[in-house]
Amino acid sequence: MRFTYAEAMTDPAHYVPLAQAAEAAGFHSMSIADSVAYPAESDSTYPYTPDGNREFLDGKPFIEAFVLSAALAAATTTLRFTPFVVKLPIRPPVLVAKQAASLAYLSGNRFSLGVGISPWPEDFEILGVPFERRGKRMDECIEIVRGLSRGEYFEYHGEFYDIPKIKITPGATERLPILVGGHSDPALRRAVRLCDGWMHAGGPPEELDRMLARLDELRSERDASTPFEIHAASMDAYTVDGIKRLEDKGITDVIVGFRYPYVAGEDTEPLADKIAHMEKYAENVISKV
Repeated sequence: MRFTYAEAMTDPAHYVPLAQAAEAAGFHSMSIADSVAYPAESDSTYPYTPDGNREFLDGKPFIEAFVLSAALAAATTTLRFTPFVVKLPIRPPVLVAKQAASLAYLSGNRFSLGVGISPWPEDFEILGVPFERRGKRMDECIEIVRGLSRGEYFEYHGEFYDIPKIKITPGATERLPILVGGHSDPALRRAVRLCDGWMHAGGPPEELDRMLARLDELRSERDASTPFEIHAASMDAYTVDGIKRLEDKGITDVIVGFRYPYVAGEDTEPLADKIAHMEKYAENVISKV
């Protein structure tokens, strides 16, 4: 089992010491949250709060995901970084490929690209991208990022993007892992069809079991022998016995955090307390697995 440390919407000055502490504690990776802007007016809902309310996000600090990943990679030596998740279809895919390949190259391949579809029409509107057919747009974006990140000549002719033969230099010197986040059936199918893994954002254990069964079903219809990562946020990740249960279910990476971030207002937890939570978890769980 590999361990990912999750922290978001906190004081940006905390991120470098937190990444360094996570590396020292034995974590394999750190997740990076993504948000471009918060609209003053919106009737959209948030998919990961019980009532769909997203007002807690107003005023929360988000450093741009690629910028933060690069800064943290420069301050560490072994820790990986995975956006959880970059809202891919609102971005130009060639630019994303350039950013991801550059990050992978400079970090010694310590970067994985977690991607998802924003549930908010405002994200598409402010970046001038149609909200309609966003799933198909997402598929094309993944294919383009995959093709260009290799650093070889690549061209693409699809419904939304028409890209002549071009090359990104330098490319990633190893395969850039692309992981899909999302709990819908299209997200699960996209993960199996186009990507190297799937990222789970939490919820009832029975729902995780249902999605894992669906992934098994989808992978059985294809070549399931290729490596496939499953990153999960589960309460089972906080005990040694729970980790063993998750391993038995095929989970490759657990995502753990030590506070509930979906509340309004500033994060007032001191940096020292955050590091202490991390070190306690490493002592009680990571060191015993």
